[in-house]
Amino acid sequence: MTTTDTPLTKVTTEVPLTKVLGAKTAKALEEHLGLITAGDLIYHFPRRYDERGEHTDLRQLEVGEQVTVLAQVQGIGVKPMRQRKGNMLEVTIGDGSGATLTCTFFNQAWRERELTRGRWGLWAGKVTDFRGKRQLNGPAYQLLKADATQDEAAEEIEEFAGALIPVYPAAQAVPTWTIAKCVRTLLDVFEPPADPMPPEVRAGRNLIGIGTALREIHRPSAEPALYSAKHRLKWDEAFAVQLTLAQRRARAAASPGTARPRRPGGLLDKFDAGLPYELTEGQATVGEEIAEDLTRAHPMHRLLQGEVGSGKTLVSVRAMLQVVDAGGQAALLAPTEVLATQHFRGIGAQLGALGRAGELDGDLSGTQLTLVTGSLGAAARRAALAKVADGTAGIVVGTHALLYEGVDFHDLGLVVVDEQHRFGVEQRDALRAKANRPPHVLVMTATPIPRTVAMTVYGDLETSILSQLPRGRSPIATHVVPALEKPAYLDRAWRRVKEEVAAGHQAYVVCPRIGDGPESSFEDGGEPPPETESARRPPLAVTEVLPALQQEYLKGLRIEMLHGKMPADEKDAVMRRFAAGDVDVLVATTVIEVGVDVPNSTVMIIMDADRFGVSQLHQLRGRVGRGSAPGICLLHTEAVEGSAARERLDAVASTTDGFTLSEIDLEQRREGDVLGASQSGKHSHLRLLSLLRDEKLIKEARVEAAELVGDDPDLSRHPALAASVAALVDENRAEYLEKG
Repeated sequence: MTTTDTPLTKVTTEVPLTKVLGAKTAKALEEHLGLITAGDLIYHFPRRYDERGEHTDLRQLEVGEQVTVLAQVQGIGVKPMRQRKGNMLEVTIGDGSGATLTCTFFNQAWRERELTRGRWGLWAGKVTDFRGKRQLNGPAYQLLKADATQDEAAEEIEEFAGALIPVYPAAQAVPTWTIAKCVRTLLDVFEPPADPMPPEVRAGRNLIGIGTALREIHRPSAEPALYSAKHRLKWDEAFAVQLTLAQRRARAAASPGTARPRRPGGLLDKFDAGLPYELTEGQATVGEEIAEDLTRAHPMHRLLQGEVGSGKTLVSVRAMLQVVDAGGQAALLAPTEVLATQHFRGIGAQLGALGRAGELDGDLSGTQLTLVTGSLGAAARRAALAKVADGTAGIVVGTHALLYEGVDFHDLGLVVVDEQHRFGVEQRDALRAKANRPPHVLVMTATPIPRTVAMTVYGDLETSILSQLPRGRSPIATHVVPALEKPAYLDRAWRRVKEEVAAGHQAYVVCPRIGDGPESSFEDGGEPPPETESARRPPLAVTEVLPALQQEYLKGLRIEMLHGKMPADEKDAVMRRFAAGDVDVLVATTVIEVGVDVPNSTVMIIMDADRFGVSQLHQLRGRVGRGSAPGICLLHTEAVEGSAARERLDAVASTTDGFTLSEIDLEQRREGDVLGASQSGKHSHLRLLSLLRDEKLIKEARVEAAELVGDDPDLSRHPALAASVAALVDENRAEYLEKG
């Protein structure tokens, strides 16, 4: 590693690393780790800390694992290679556990001079297997400094054994010890920023200073000091997020909006009177919360989450009717044409004559329901947009097409966003901007959100939860079908489909991939496979499974396919035939994940179910059991018993409680994805906060943030804190937090 010719005496967070480490090292850090400034490096925290004898038990290493181990050279030898010219240096290392690891170097016999018996070092590489022995081929290594005498070397090892060794998130070209060297160089000249935390918060929460925390996180003097450093830096992250959310809540409360009170004897009253069933207790309670929000003169901003099939759409329809009664319009934004069309038909059926004002069989006091999608023909589009613009259409259902220029509302009073995680903030804001004044916003998700996630990511939203299923919904039984271990189970699964069809029911077969071309062709908006291993076969595709079912396993049944890349009219025609009972089995991708409602469907087989995430599996199985007959979901997999993928499927099969599954999902996903790091595409300083382990800390930060923002909404009296929040919650992340 090179350093600059002119040593710096004072380095702040904004100083480029080229000024501290030299051009070559700084370039490597930028290219491979995205670290550009001193602040980037100082906030690149270790992911763990090694002690001799800890985290380095060679007996626990697995083939294929990328490892960094602390071990001692126990033997070394050079031997000629049989298959090619040259020689191979073999170094045997051990960690005192009795297990050893062989490090091999080709045509590098010169290393024998430094890799002497008894030397300790850090070794990094990928564990491979050669004739039953574990190896590191050409590992990177960093030897501990050895003095001339054995006694002095032993003393150094003893001193080293008691130290906490930081192990950093690294890259092959920039190993952890290179990062550690860079950090040590930086710490020698680094001047920490003035502590942005208000003194009363620091004192009340027993937080150490920011400078001490940043030093101890990299070079901990002892375990208690490391704990204090982590606690302070976690607090900074939680506090920054909660301050951002508290400011959004304060701005929303102060925004001028239009009150949309309920009108006695209006559409909503008529709709309720015509319902063929009673609202569940949850639907009634949540409906009252939303109705109260709509009567206020500042915009509602509410998250409605609930189990698959819990009746969220009905709740949203009642809210839309209240707004229409008050003279406004409501727009429901859906992520796919299939779902938008499904909503349009479903809401139309619920409204009946109330949604057909102006038609021969319509209610004169009703409103009109209009669908706007990208596949509308020119004439139909002109007619729909005219109704939207003059206010004739009180309820507008649509896809991204609603966001386009030329779609103008007469008086947009309520925006309902279904499956809100499918939309970016720009899209949501584009629809809100079409209102004369800020509209009320209701966002819905059928993916239950753990309390800590809701508090951290959706903390600026009022939250309503629907946990009850409406009367008449049937239970869903879920079973794992281990195709490799018990192939007879898969045969039985196909027989079960035939039995259900013979009984007059219908079935879904879901595949993770479309398969129409060499490209990946996963459904847009779907989750990537939870594990990707090059040795695994490609996930099963709709275009591969369909002919096999038609020609062999389900021969004689009426089978069709559905995926997101089909033309809109074809998708619509397939769904119409399936809903009408003219198709026995629908082979589909995740395009059916949300909103598709065919009560006659009773069985679903999810192929390669281990390629889906927990929440996606839960969403998918919600497509069956929607009528009076019980549903069954069969999870096909080749994952072996005891593997993480199999455990995930067993968890899904064990419960239909979406909130329990959401906790499991959070445990198995990268929390950075939940917090939006992958969405931002920018380097982020949110590194330490754990939604699973730090719930208490997040709650405390939320309380402090609400109190501070209540007293100083713009943080104008705390400029250093405002700057710190801006650094920790960058612009893209702030937008992500606004997606609710």
